[in-house]
Amino acid sequence: MESHSATCFFFFFAIVLAFFAIRGDGLQRRTYIVRVRAPENTSFVRSKDLTNWYRSFLPPIPVNIADSRLIYTYSAAIVGFTANLSEDEVRYVEKKEDTLKVYSDRILSLLTTHTPEFLGLQARHGFWDTNGMGKGVIIGVLDTGIKPGHPSFDGTGMPSPPPKWKGACKFEKPYCNNKLIGARKFTQGRGEDPTDFVGHGTHTAGTAAGNFVKKANVLGNGNGTAVGMAPYAHLAMYQVCQSIGCFVSDILAGIDAAIDDGVDVLSLSLGGDSRPFSDDVIAIGAFSAMEKGVFVSCAAGNSGPTHSTLSNEAPWVLTVGASSMDRKIKATVKLGNGQEVEGESAFQPALFPSKMFPLVYPIGAQISNCNHDSLFSTNVTGKMVVCDRAGPRIEIGAAVKEAGGAALVILNKETDGCTTLAEAHYLPASDFRNFPSSRRYFLLFSGPNLESPGILKPDIIGPGLNVVAAWPFQVGPSETNVTSMTFNIISGTSMSTPHLSGIAALIKGAHPDWSPAAIKSAIMTTSDTTDRDGKPIKDETLQPASFFAMGAGHVNPSKAANPGLVYDLRADDYIPYLCGLGYTDEQVEAITHRKINCATIKKISEAELNYPSITASLELGHLTVNRTLTNVEEESSTYTIAIDMPKDISVSVSPKTLEFSKLKETKSFTVSLSWNPKTTTHTEGAFRWVSTKYVVRSPIVIF
Repeated sequence: MESHSATCFFFFFAIVLAFFAIRGDGLQRRTYIVRVRAPENTSFVRSKDLTNWYRSFLPPIPVNIADSRLIYTYSAAIVGFTANLSEDEVRYVEKKEDTLKVYSDRILSLLTTHTPEFLGLQARHGFWDTNGMGKGVIIGVLDTGIKPGHPSFDGTGMPSPPPKWKGACKFEKPYCNNKLIGARKFTQGRGEDPTDFVGHGTHTAGTAAGNFVKKANVLGNGNGTAVGMAPYAHLAMYQVCQSIGCFVSDILAGIDAAIDDGVDVLSLSLGGDSRPFSDDVIAIGAFSAMEKGVFVSCAAGNSGPTHSTLSNEAPWVLTVGASSMDRKIKATVKLGNGQEVEGESAFQPALFPSKMFPLVYPIGAQISNCNHDSLFSTNVTGKMVVCDRAGPRIEIGAAVKEAGGAALVILNKETDGCTTLAEAHYLPASDFRNFPSSRRYFLLFSGPNLESPGILKPDIIGPGLNVVAAWPFQVGPSETNVTSMTFNIISGTSMSTPHLSGIAALIKGAHPDWSPAAIKSAIMTTSDTTDRDGKPIKDETLQPASFFAMGAGHVNPSKAANPGLVYDLRADDYIPYLCGLGYTDEQVEAITHRKINCATIKKISEAELNYPSITASLELGHLTVNRTLTNVEEESSTYTIAIDMPKDISVSVSPKTLEFSKLKETKSFTVSLSWNPKTTTHTEGAFRWVSTKYVVRSPIVIF
């Protein structure tokens, strides 16, 4: 996710409100999403019939006016529609018998050459070689659109899309091809097709499933072959975002279309604040997708590292956090005393003079942030300007260059710790960390899960810092990098999410009959909690990372393809969990699209959901839960329990051995935990089911 100018947002929103204010009868109208109850024993064969039924929820107005009010009619993600309504009209709609909920539309934020090798993916070797690189799998990306004609989306060597594909591609040939099989627009703005004028969507699509592009680089850095996680998977882009962000009505329309079109994986590098699942349109749309077998990967957010700074917390989506890699694009600053300070930057011109420059650090309120106005109160001409990291770093560099600065040093905030970013600045620059560092992972968010604290979130971390991928236009100074083969380096959970989407596509290609929950389990239970040197993954302060920061661990694609056992879940399994959370019958119906009577359902606690992790509140003092594992290997196998917990936590697992003799056989076991709530503090550990071939690990968090 990327931050956006509040001024831009409010200006745009004012335009929207003004637009509605002058329509028709002069009443001020806004956009609302209306959830309705599906009619019993009725199916709509024609889309016109569905539209007529939705129109019946509106106040009595002429048909042509009613049609102009309807923006979207949904059928796959939810039963409902989006319309422009006045406050009086909203009250009318809410009183209709089959209206479940009316939501005000809102805007959400937009939350490579080296990462395949870093993750152990190499052509003609290992996991890529044995599973077809995602062949036959369709990844749907909801984002800012895509750059048609970029070499990352070339269809050379790609097979035709599978027969189930029903989508449309709104570009002309050859831009629509066997790689880019779908491209649709669900936003208002320039152009009739989903061309990307922002860059975010092109980058995420290339990361998930970009084709092989040799000699890819950003301003001469990061040289190599750019390729996505699933290079032979098909791509479908649903443009639901603009530079200011993404309206939830557009997001829902994109999810609705993607489900109908036949995608296998949905990738959403966007999100908002924590809210009840019954009010979370992404969670609701994702539930419908999951129920139809579509795997949904969502960004965890970039608001950390403070606690409970997560987006997309529902247990039926994979919530993805970001980590760094073992590559650094060094930019070294030499001081007058001979000391050298190491940072990162993607723009390092070969002809930049080696002479010493005066160093200036503007002092005063907001001045050290180096915003456009404040720089002109300090003489920075011909100097190396030191700025605090606040706001978009590229814009800081542009402001310094315009003010006459020769070079830029950006200092981290204390909360940023050791995280440094290599970006395509407009002038020579270096991004400095807060502390010295060796190679480790750095994280951008943190649990616990606010809406459902008994479910560990995030689920997983993957590469998200300094990721090289496709970009629709040139970056850096205008006189450099004049080429049509453009790439960029950007960072965030927006970048880690398509990595996991592509990896999910690889697993789906290898195991087409696996459910979304089985794929998620495989990713989580095979993840790594140590770095490549065998040391614990660390957070931005160089301390061992909590499970609230890294989820189950760092994704390991090769292991995830063959996990041995999985924790599986179907759509109906979430209903006792949702009732146990205290949702009303209407709220559960809004999420699951089923008429529910929680009073007749045996509720379960969050910890009792068959999830690949266990999370408990300290104040409980004890917890007993059941889990069920499904064998996904052909051969017979025996697994023995191993427990990794501090001694002051009593843990028992029964039985201690699980024996499987056939594929898809299930076995259940019980985990009992006890501790002293008065003396125990935040505690983490894990339990592992170990065979001669596989290790199935589940985190335990008591907080």
